[in-house]
Amino acid sequence: MPSIQQSILFLKQFITENRFQRFEDILNNRTKHITVVLEDIFQGHNASAVLRSCDCFGIQDIHFIENNYEFTINEDVSMGAYQWLSVHQYNSKGKNNTIECLTKLKNQGYKILATTPHAKALRIDEIDTSHKTAILFGTEKEGLSNQAIQMADESVYIPMYGFTESFNISVSAALVLYEITKKIRSNGLLEYPLSIQEKEEILLAWIKKSVRNADALLSRM
Repeated sequence: MPSIQQSILFLKQFITENRFQRFEDILNNRTKHITVVLEDIFQGHNASAVLRSCDCFGIQDIHFIENNYEFTINEDVSMGAYQWLSVHQYNSKGKNNTIECLTKLKNQGYKILATTPHAKALRIDEIDTSHKTAILFGTEKEGLSNQAIQMADESVYIPMYGFTESFNISVSAALVLYEITKKIRSNGLLEYPLSIQEKEEILLAWIKKSVRNADALLSRM
């Protein structure tokens, strides 16, 4: 099989130069320093809206924990964001997928921040972005599971000043991502960019999504 670099060079001829440049420009603003974790989100439109926000704010990885509910996509809401993100699903039957997901992230060096509507936590503008950070969101009614809360390193909240106790989860994710990505960008430059290898892997995946029968073409290369 050809290397990643060889595959990119070969498949590049099947897309326009403008599209290839667009991929590179977006990759320069992507990060894995921040990631999003959704636990048992059963509303497909809300999960899809979070995907869209991740793409818009340059977050490459999103993790779906599926203990009780399956992750579903609403294409009208996600606006195609799913295909440009690295989506990780944890849905093993008979296992606690929350433990599996959060343990994996901790082993990768991520600090786990659990979102909560209660003010006995860090405000979102107080988040320390010098650490690799995973932001954990739960369902709107039940919130996060006890397991998720116990495994979190800290809790964070969004200040609110009305009668309603919490924002819609997609709104919460957008607000948190705006605040936290603002901190890791300076003068339009990303403080924690993707590595060269990460960029190449994602670029190849994006090109393959844009070229019909890409794998067949590569096999004949």
